[in-house]
Amino acid sequence: MSPSAAFEIAELADLTIDQLVAKFEVVHQEKCRSRNRNFIVRRIAWRIQAKEDGGLSERALLRAGPIADESVIRVTPPKPKVGGDVVRTKMPPNWDPRIPPPGSFVERRYKGKIRRVLILTDGFEYEDERFDSLSAVAKSITGNHLSGFRFFKLGEHT
Repeated sequence: MSPSAAFEIAELADLTIDQLVAKFEVVHQEKCRSRNRNFIVRRIAWRIQAKEDGGLSERALLRAGPIADESVIRVTPPKPKVGGDVVRTKMPPNWDPRIPPPGSFVERRYKGKIRRVLILTDGFEYEDERFDSLSAVAKSITGNHLSGFRFFKLGEHT
């Protein structure tokens, strides 16, 4: 890489995000749809190096075309996964932020065994039994009255 190209790439670190977007649009001749600084810097640096080195060879471009045509490109996000009888949806109103969304699992190793609890919209399920609270699940597992949040280490700052 020439010193001028290296200098031009090094200067990208000093630009604001708006300046990077403008430079991206000039270099790539297309609208920048990202505000991710690292992504934009890498794409600009790649284009600077490609211009200097001549880009991909014609042989590489001819080979890449059929490969790109055969690739599967996802246009829409994947459908929510089903967990038990609950489909992951947006959070119910008044949902405790310490609890993962419905359809998720919380796990804890206790006495050498993994204890896995399914989060439902209206409670919890552990070993095919439904519970109203995590504390009830923790009591079922340990036999003691414990805080379910503390037992499953939910809401703790690490």
